[in-house]
Amino acid sequence: QVQFVESGGGLVQPGGSLRLSCQASVMQFSAYIMGWYRQAPGKERELVASISSSGVPLTYRDSVKGRFTILRENAKRTVYLQMNNLRPEDTAVYYCRRTDVQDAWGQGTQVTVSS
Repeated sequence: QVQFVESGGGLVQPGGSLRLSCQASVMQFSAYIMGWYRQAPGKERELVASISSSGVPLTYRDSVKGRFTILRENAKRTVYLQMNNLRPEDTAVYYCRRTDVQDAWGQGTQVTVSS
C-alpha cells in the first residue's frame, strides 16, 4: 500500500524558515515525479512544487519562486521542501504525492505563519 508521511510543519513567524519532509512507501520511488501540494482553509488544494525522478525541480508556483526549494533523496524515498522567507499566505496543510498517480493523500503537515 502506497503511503506518504509528511513532517516538519509548525508555527513560524513571517520571514522564518521550515523544512518539510515526506517519507514515501513507494516501490521504484526514483521512477516518479513527486510534488508538494498545500491546502489553505476554505481553498482548493494546489500544487506548490514538483521535482523530476532524477532530482531536477520542474515547477514552482509563482508565489513561492525564489523562496521555496524542492529536493529529493531517492535512496531514502524522501522528498523535501525547504521554505524560506515564509509569509502568512503560506499558511496551509502541506502534502506530498506522485504527480501522475492518483494516490491517496497522507495526513499532511500543518504550516502556520503568524506573528
